[in-house]
Amino acid sequence: MVTSSVLFPRVESLSSSGINCIPKEYIRPQEELNNIGNVFEEVEKDGGPQVPTIDLMEIESEDKTVQDKCREELVRAAKDWGVMHLVNHGIPSDLIDRVRKAGEAFFDLPIEEKEKHANDQASGNVQGYGSKLANNASGQLEWEDYFFHLIFPEDKRDLSVWPKTPSDYTKVTSEYARLLRSLATKILSVLSLGLGLEEGRLEKEVGGMEELLLQMKINYYPRCPQPELALGVEAHTDISALTFILHNMVPGLQLFYEGKWVTAKCVPNSIVMHIGDTVEILSNGKYKSILHRGLVNKEKVRISWAVFCEPPKEKIILKPLTELVTEAEPPLFPPRTFSQHLQHKLFRKTQDSLVPRKAD
Repeated sequence: MVTSSVLFPRVESLSSSGINCIPKEYIRPQEELNNIGNVFEEVEKDGGPQVPTIDLMEIESEDKTVQDKCREELVRAAKDWGVMHLVNHGIPSDLIDRVRKAGEAFFDLPIEEKEKHANDQASGNVQGYGSKLANNASGQLEWEDYFFHLIFPEDKRDLSVWPKTPSDYTKVTSEYARLLRSLATKILSVLSLGLGLEEGRLEKEVGGMEELLLQMKINYYPRCPQPELALGVEAHTDISALTFILHNMVPGLQLFYEGKWVTAKCVPNSIVMHIGDTVEILSNGKYKSILHRGLVNKEKVRISWAVFCEPPKEKIILKPLTELVTEAEPPLFPPRTFSQHLQHKLFRKTQDSLVPRKAD
């Protein structure tokens, strides 16, 4: 995130300047360069593991056999992969199109206009338009700009930082947030039952309707003249409970599965869902928070809309649920607040992105 586009040029500015070589701050370490491929070639590869697609059409079916099958598939994907494409998720496709168009319209504005919404990390104002500042000794940067803001609960929003252009931005984003919050409840219910818990247990543990925060980050990955040297976002696991992602049908998401990077295909009318560290911790590792990263390319701008469902920072102690801890299965994670877990991840010394970064 940046406080000044003079000191730290937006990635979009670099991309549109006509440079042929990217600045050294964006070049990944050699051990990462060995496995960064052409995303359009990677996504066409058949064979090998594929991110599962889960059809939610029957998640609340009156036929218990049909309902159970749907729920079992979701639970299996959460345990095996920790990421999945959700289809028939109940959010209208025309609303999703409007959310995409609203975000694209903001990023189509001149940079000077977007700068009016710039965040200021130094003063703790993380909401708004920004770019990643290096947060490690190597000075590593990522090939993306973004817009970040809290979108739910509605009484916790700061609409003063939201884009005014396009004019329907607030309306469509708010409607999407409400429907996504309902979807999160459905998913958390199924995941609770999959652990042998009461249906509402996981939702209660992450803050419930009043406290669970939905934070949207629109990621804008400009064309990159040397995509084989850069990453849009470095390898990481999400700290959230759940993350829901829309994209503009340009591939880029890669998952570290069974020791190899797997490129997610673009599934029409789907929402990508990640299990985050928070649910991995509560489940004592039964559900997976998978390591993932974002590739960039020369030909097409990629945009994704990630909504992180996060517990309150200080109110809740995250630790494996008592019912899931036994002598044979001791707790895999120490008790921490969400804030402490975030700090632990930000400041730990190991920076090797090829080693799976778990919620340790």
